[in-house]
Amino acid sequence: MPGLPDPNAGFGVATLIHILRSQLITKLPYPDGDYTDKTVIISGSNVGLGKEAARHYVRLGVKKLILAVRSVEKGEAAKQDFQSTNPSSPTTIEIWKLDMASYASVKSFAKRAEGLDRLDICIANAGLVQYEWSKAEDNETTITVNVVSTFLLTALLLPKMRQTAKQYSTQPTFTITSSGAHSFTTFPQKSAPEGELFNTINDEKDVANFKQQYPLSKLLEIYAVRSIADKYPNPIVPVNCADPGLCHSDLAKDAGWGVYLLKVALARTTEYGSRTLFHAAEQGKDSHGGYYSDCRLADPAPLVTSEEGKKVQERVWTELTAKLEKIQPGVTKNFG
Repeated sequence: MPGLPDPNAGFGVATLIHILRSQLITKLPYPDGDYTDKTVIISGSNVGLGKEAARHYVRLGVKKLILAVRSVEKGEAAKQDFQSTNPSSPTTIEIWKLDMASYASVKSFAKRAEGLDRLDICIANAGLVQYEWSKAEDNETTITVNVVSTFLLTALLLPKMRQTAKQYSTQPTFTITSSGAHSFTTFPQKSAPEGELFNTINDEKDVANFKQQYPLSKLLEIYAVRSIADKYPNPIVPVNCADPGLCHSDLAKDAGWGVYLLKVALARTTEYGSRTLFHAAEQGKDSHGGYYSDCRLADPAPLVTSEEGKKVQERVWTELTAKLEKIQPGVTKNFG
């Protein structure tokens, strides 16, 4: 998913220079490595960044690639595309149904993954931008898909990845697609009463803040990734997140002329942005809790790193884990 700048946001000179340098000058390494024995899962991999990251794994001959997609038909089309562009690749490509708007679908997917021989890499890339309010499960849809289901999936897949690490003496990694857009929200709902953050975020009446829902979902993701690292600092499987920058993709296709013009002027190609996901997914234990931007470890926005941010992070984690426990009792112990 691309970083999705708010074209109406005001930028200081330093911030503008950073964005221009990042988007137009920074060189990202071309994916390489030996993946011949590995199994990789990528969600949201039939289009956009997930698809191009998947293509790199096919090119490099990963043993098994699982495309976790909402539309099996579109997943099959992506598979045919990969096979046509890499006809000599030995990769076994499987299409598995995964609808992040449904907790039952996430749990069913994870149950199926328990049957894998191994799971070395998971890139949780599936996500969405909403332009009209809707509800999925117990949240506004953006929050269910980008946040709650993402960490439900994380918790459910980590045991298989730990088993892989021990059985094959290897280093699995779980990477979540983040976004620099997390810095474009002030998180106005953070003033909500104790225990009411998610209820306030999900309030349909709060239409004035709805345009911040996507950036907010990305902020919540970073809070959660950092919380996992804070509470479980010596992981067998590191969990990190990667900001691909502003990229050409279908994610913001309905965002309007402001974002369209920004993308024309600044956006990376989809393939180029996908390198950031690949890079984060090959990092080791030191990447645990890390936020990667331009294929480098970076500091997220002050709303994350400040003392206020740390307090908000703890509140977010408390409420998020309560949600996860309600969905599947005992699941949060898998983070440790």
